[in-house]
Amino acid sequence: MFKPLSALIGFGVAPTPWYIVPLEYAFCLIFKYHSGVNVMISTFKLTLATLAITGFLHCRPASRLSDPGDPAFQMQAPAIFNVLLKTTKGDILLESRREWAPNGVDRFYNLVRHGYYNNSPLFRIRAGTWAQFGIAADPRVAQVWRTRTIPDDPRVVSNQRGTVAFAFKDPNARTTQVFINLRDNSSTHDTVPFVPFAKVISGMDVADSLYSGYGERSAGGIRGGRQDSAFAGGNRYFKQYFPLLDYIQKASIVK
Repeated sequence: MFKPLSALIGFGVAPTPWYIVPLEYAFCLIFKYHSGVNVMISTFKLTLATLAITGFLHCRPASRLSDPGDPAFQMQAPAIFNVLLKTTKGDILLESRREWAPNGVDRFYNLVRHGYYNNSPLFRIRAGTWAQFGIAADPRVAQVWRTRTIPDDPRVVSNQRGTVAFAFKDPNARTTQVFINLRDNSSTHDTVPFVPFAKVISGMDVADSLYSGYGERSAGGIRGGRQDSAFAGGNRYFKQYFPLLDYIQKASIVK
């Protein structure tokens, strides 16, 4: 006698979706003509597959990244901490100092802590000038953070080679996009001001080697006004139109 999976398994995590029971009946009708061994094997495989589908679609916790208002993103960062960027070209290690830019450091710390930059493209590379990233891989996440601004910080250190600062267009409008200065940009960036909140302490050679062939074409800067497609499509957009870009595979807080 056939019983639906919800009656056989007492996990109680979620109701069995409407499409699971018809699938089970269909498979049972197909396999009932097989030998007893085949029926047992097929039923076991079906059960595992159904569990996987049900668990994947119904038991995943909601990502905090989809809710910028979550108090978890308001944590104060340590006075000094390191961030490891594991990229497709190698590792870049950053040292972040809260005294340089408290608002910027807190934002970066919380984004890294919750995986915002994981699998995201290093999409704006101007060789020997800067390397910019910060549009999330998932366009839904990128869009909800696009307008989540933080107040400006006064500039404490100059935009020398290896320093890291937030990109922005208007006052008090920093969000998620940051860039690494690949040269001393203090003569142009200090007066804006772009406010460094971290510096590269190892892996500058990796930053220098990031693919730069697309220049400003692969979304460009915030001030260029050509980022809408990138926010709407996320990684799908970048991989389709700019397949040679390098990526941050994972960004993590390290000691």
